[in-house]
Amino acid sequence: MKPIRRRNFITLIGGVAAAWPCAVRAQQPAMPRVSFLSGGVPRTDLEATRAFRQGLAQIGYSHNSHNLDVGFVWAWGDNDKLPELAADLARRQLAVIATASVPEALAVKAATTTIPIVFTIEGDPIAAGLVPTLDHPGGNVTGVAISKMEVGPKRLELLHQVIPTASAVALLVNPTNPAAESLVRDAQPAARSLGLQLHVLKASVAGDIDAAFAALPGLQAGGLVIGSDPFFDSRSLHIAALALQHSVPAIYQHRVFTAAGGLISYGASLADAFQLAGVYTGRILNGEKPADLPVQQSTKVELLINLKTAKALGIAITPDLLSRADEVIYEDVPR
Repeated sequence: MKPIRRRNFITLIGGVAAAWPCAVRAQQPAMPRVSFLSGGVPRTDLEATRAFRQGLAQIGYSHNSHNLDVGFVWAWGDNDKLPELAADLARRQLAVIATASVPEALAVKAATTTIPIVFTIEGDPIAAGLVPTLDHPGGNVTGVAISKMEVGPKRLELLHQVIPTASAVALLVNPTNPAAESLVRDAQPAARSLGLQLHVLKASVAGDIDAAFAALPGLQAGGLVIGSDPFFDSRSLHIAALALQHSVPAIYQHRVFTAAGGLISYGASLADAFQLAGVYTGRILNGEKPADLPVQQSTKVELLINLKTAKALGIAITPDLLSRADEVIYEDVPR
């Protein structure tokens, strides 16, 4: 028997529903529809989407309760697709649009002034142009700001602890991400305070990443800090493999990097941030207005170390640093 594709199955169900008597259909309350837009890919967004659903469930909305239709839309690491995807979502009759980082939030904000938007971003949403104030955001936009809390400079400090003899390091950013400028701006004084020369490299397509790693020996960069971006999330396996291939100690923000074989990750807890976003989405579904919901701050951070990768790179992680880690990976993580 030929399997029925999910899309065809939904269409069949819709066809059956259309045959119901009008009186019966009139008794069915309209199920709210929510879309979650991410610039990444499904595999690397698992932690975020799971936490988002958990937040919704706290307010009583879940697939199992049959009271919510949640759809997930991915740009597959291509920020240039975001305006088109956002415009498509704006044309739908959605109750809320949730977004995963600054580029997605800005794209949706430009596409609609009526559909409520719940963002989750790293940094300052005022500086990003998303809201005028944190306490009273106004308009149709609110969300969760992952407090930077010197996290970017802290990554440089952690990398310096791992490779104390290095005199230069590189910072990889995605120039299509509006947050790239602030990443560079925060990293430069931090590098100077550590006595490090900082080289800024840029990548927005897969070939750029390979070129960046190829450039590291010529720059005499002893390590690499990877700027937070959905594009880099979507290429975490490739980036981790290149770091090993080129024997480059590298640090990133998200757990997905260390799970893929990267050396260290230090940054916000995505589970905490996106669960808060799910709760806010549920509250909006219950009738609250985004204009009246203050932007929340997510301050929980996590340090993960891949000890297997450290050994492969010939790096000795100090007992002090290991004791500070929230998680130490000793073996390959199932993908």
